[in-house]
Amino acid sequence: MSHFSTIKTQLKEVEPLIKALNHFGYSINQEEKFVKGYKGQFTAVDISMHLPGDTQVGFKWDNNSNAYELVTDLDLWKFEIPVERFISKVTQMYAYQTIISKTQEDGYQIVEQKNKNDGSIELVLTKWEN
Repeated sequence: MSHFSTIKTQLKEVEPLIKALNHFGYSINQEEKFVKGYKGQFTAVDISMHLPGDTQVGFKWDNNSNAYELVTDLDLWKFEIPVERFISKVTQMYAYQTIISKTQEDGYQIVEQKNKNDGSIELVLTKWEN
């Protein structure tokens, strides 16, 4: 029997989370507040989306950890990458979006960006003083 799983994350802000998901081209739905699982069961989420392979995923705010949790029916996971890799990629892009947003607020600009062979992203920032 299938059931919904919630996976804790360190994703605490909605804006960089949505930007990270959009970066990968995922279709975000903030109006549809549920994901569908085994035998048509539904569970409530704050952000829902459909991944390729008809996999439904959501993010739900958890007041105890003050962060979003990923919610999905792991038995119905048909996406091409494992859920752990999916979370890792989203978390990395979330961190990237957070860094870009915060540094731009402080007046920094990206001078150089390198996507490394190991999957890391190297940024060089500068701030011009007036």
